[in-house]
Amino acid sequence: MTTTTLAVLVPLLPFLGALAGLLLGRTAPGFVRPLAVLPTLASLALAATVAWRQGGGQAVDAATELTPTGSVPVELALYVDGFAALTAVLVTVVAACVQIYSTGYLRDDPRYPSYAALVSLFTSAMLLVVYSGDLMVLLVGWEVMGICSYFLVGHYWETPEARAASLKAFLVTKLGDVPFLIGLFALATDAGSFRVTRILGAVADGGIEHPTLICLLLLAGVAGKSAQFPLHTWLPDAMAGPTPVSALIHAATMVAAGVYFVARLLPLFEASQAAMTVLAVMAAVTMTGSALAALAQDDIKRVLAYSTIGQLGYMTGALAVADRGAAVFHLLSHGAFKALLFLAAGVIIHAAGTNSLAAMSRMGHLRDRVPDAYWTMTVALLALAAIPPFSGFFSKEAVLGVAEHVVTGHTEHTPAAAGWIVLLAGLVTALLTAAYATRLWLLAFRGEGPEAPDHGRQPLTMTAVLWVLAVPSLALGGFAFRVLPDWFDGHDLTPTLTTSVLGTGVALVGGIVTYATWRHTTAHAARVPLGAVAAHPEGDAGLVEAEAVASHAPAYGDIAYAPDPSDPGRLLLGPLHRPAAAGFHLDAVYTALFVRPVRAGASLVRFLDREVVETYVRGAGALPRWLGAAVRRAQTGNVQTYVSALLAGTVVLAVAAVLVATGA
Repeated sequence: MTTTTLAVLVPLLPFLGALAGLLLGRTAPGFVRPLAVLPTLASLALAATVAWRQGGGQAVDAATELTPTGSVPVELALYVDGFAALTAVLVTVVAACVQIYSTGYLRDDPRYPSYAALVSLFTSAMLLVVYSGDLMVLLVGWEVMGICSYFLVGHYWETPEARAASLKAFLVTKLGDVPFLIGLFALATDAGSFRVTRILGAVADGGIEHPTLICLLLLAGVAGKSAQFPLHTWLPDAMAGPTPVSALIHAATMVAAGVYFVARLLPLFEASQAAMTVLAVMAAVTMTGSALAALAQDDIKRVLAYSTIGQLGYMTGALAVADRGAAVFHLLSHGAFKALLFLAAGVIIHAAGTNSLAAMSRMGHLRDRVPDAYWTMTVALLALAAIPPFSGFFSKEAVLGVAEHVVTGHTEHTPAAAGWIVLLAGLVTALLTAAYATRLWLLAFRGEGPEAPDHGRQPLTMTAVLWVLAVPSLALGGFAFRVLPDWFDGHDLTPTLTTSVLGTGVALVGGIVTYATWRHTTAHAARVPLGAVAAHPEGDAGLVEAEAVASHAPAYGDIAYAPDPSDPGRLLLGPLHRPAAAGFHLDAVYTALFVRPVRAGASLVRFLDREVVETYVRGAGALPRWLGAAVRRAQTGNVQTYVSALLAGTVVLAVAAVLVATGA
């Protein structure tokens, strides 16, 4: 087969698997698991073959016109360069691991057939985004991922949290998609085509008349899809879905789509220094804010969710300093260790026998009970903290290195301000990332929480996947920075001495300080129930309860507990802990600025419709109704009454005629 044919089959096979799974899920349940796993594995093999054949050389470019539009044509186009080839391999690897893992994680779930089909469809949509050479076809995959995330996040629809989270994820991402769609149309109007190659050609020739406006509109959609400030609030709440779904969304689909889109069209964004500066500021705020929020969370999945937001900030930061090689390098590295982190967290939750037992303050004695999760999560956390020689070190240092090049004036086309913003925010985030990674490891595996009931050993399909993902988390970066430049425009990805020392130094400081704080707080820790605080003469039950709610504190039976006093995050953050635990109250701000005014407007419209418009409508019908009632009363059916009325009328007319004649 030609490379083009193989590339077409990569997204097509999971799509066909999704259709077959939906059709046969009820009639032939025995085929559900093979239909979930085998097409994804076949897609992985084909994606790897496409990447091997493409080899970082000439891009595979093919297209056929879908239908005549009369203006800007829409083409079924394929464009596979080095970025697309390797990103597709990442997507299929993570999707295959998630499908295999889910066969054990959801083995007793009655809705597994629809879940597996939606995961396959999700995978197919992301692969369409990766391989598409036409922006309108890319938009199809972009939107299909949105609807898939809605159903998958709301998989446990019986719980109000899952229903609210799925709706929030859908609405927030759609909020960004509206300006994104306008930006696509404006871009195609200027370039005369939706084809990526022609758009980039128009950018090179100076044919884009409004690059700043177009880029800012596109960035709104990117912020929503990739959970960047200010449209990031949906991602932590999306943890209400099954843990394998979280791994898929955070590692290889959905949130990666926005970063990949900007990387594909980076020359367009480089044409506007204002857009690059906005991208840098967005990345910096996202990085630092999410890292602070992660340090304050008690739910292990919310820690990882805020971690994803911050790591995506590193990728957008690399794009802001015009280096898509570093951005996609970190995308690949992050995809491996973040998928591992979520799937290891799923093993921990599965061991406890409940999807809700994710609060680290409830965890205790886990090291010996889940050894596979313990060792593999340790590897992934070291990669997240960017400790050498783990993969996260090389990819994160690639981002900091290109920012340093901009600061020192080695790059002409990128604003120096963007370089400073990304570099300083990246170093601060490296410190905070090591701190919350260390905190997660200490509370999850060395905490002294109550020992939850043991629900037996986890299925092999779950634990084996962890070790598969541990390999790239440990070894990917060590050789990738030497190989990837040939695939990524030839840009050097070798760590620089200055940023390597600074980045590793602040990471070690963050980890050591967090460990020392944990040792200090553990020595004085005491878990106190709310009832005991209320009974204490100096206790403030209201304050403790508010802190418990803000920090997503757990409950044991009918007794709620305040946040763990041995949590080092509380001491490290100080007065910032409560707002950070609540995501800096951005949801409350959005409610005050947008939700309440919209509801007030809707109430006003309802009042005007009911009390004003309906009043006129009712009034218009009242007079005919009254006349009809009067006429109806006269229709008695009594002939004598009719004759009497006729005679009376005749008399009245005669008298009136006489009076008129006399007057005349």
